[in-house]
Amino acid sequence: MIVKMTVIVDNISSDGLKGEWGLCILIELDDKKILVDTGGSMLFAHNLKALGFNIRDIDYGILSHAHYDHANGMPKFLKENMKAKFYLREGTAENCYHRKPLFGNYFNFRFYIGLPKNVLTKYSRRIQFVSDDYKLCEGAYLIPHKSGDLSSVGRRENMFLRTQRGWIPDNFSHEQSLVIETEKGLVIINSCSHGGAVNIINDIKHTFPEKHIYGLVGGFHLFNKSDEEVRNVAREIKNTGIDYVCTGHCTKDRAFAIMKEELGEKLEQLHVGLKKEF
Repeated sequence: MIVKMTVIVDNISSDGLKGEWGLCILIELDDKKILVDTGGSMLFAHNLKALGFNIRDIDYGILSHAHYDHANGMPKFLKENMKAKFYLREGTAENCYHRKPLFGNYFNFRFYIGLPKNVLTKYSRRIQFVSDDYKLCEGAYLIPHKSGDLSSVGRRENMFLRTQRGWIPDNFSHEQSLVIETEKGLVIINSCSHGGAVNIINDIKHTFPEKHIYGLVGGFHLFNKSDEEVRNVAREIKNTGIDYVCTGHCTKDRAFAIMKEELGEKLEQLHVGLKKEF
């Protein structure tokens, strides 16, 4: 089964197509079209059309996690595409915030970074919440994090959830990977990999112990990490034995350059318009 990937939105523009802080990737799996995320605005719809795709032909919408730079195009998608359901991890809500300490941590300002407001209620019939390992269609699966409580990651990143119990560190239970079966092996798509790129690879290894993992595609949230930490992540990814890594968005340029030193030809840069066959 040949699988085609086209990058619709990324930070890096190319071929006359604009980019933005966000990510949107189209997967063609036999006769099915799967859209992963919708970027940070309605730009994804313009780029889809410019790249020769019709938004109405998409069969599945997937949200990798509940942040604005991946979800802001959802209303546009759900308004123009009348057939596809949008698949979110169970428990996903409009409750993601970023904390910005001010005046030496004396005062904390929290600002909203989540889903478009009211999208879950306005389009409730089109939203499909999933739990555990979920088979989307033949050859495609939605897999949650399995590496334990990730609240420490949320605390480190100053990302919090607003709950009835008050503010709690984000545990990224709203984040999921799309895993695609290809002729080369499994390809994992996780747009920001907040749970850790290496953890995600290992989670998929444990989920599909008989399968070879060919590649990992997405942002790795390394733009705010030290050079040493970035280099360690690259080395750990290399040690997993996967063959292909494609990253951009929240990895950003500095971290990408460090990873390139470690991963060499295994590593490819995400950018708008990138096409890949697996």
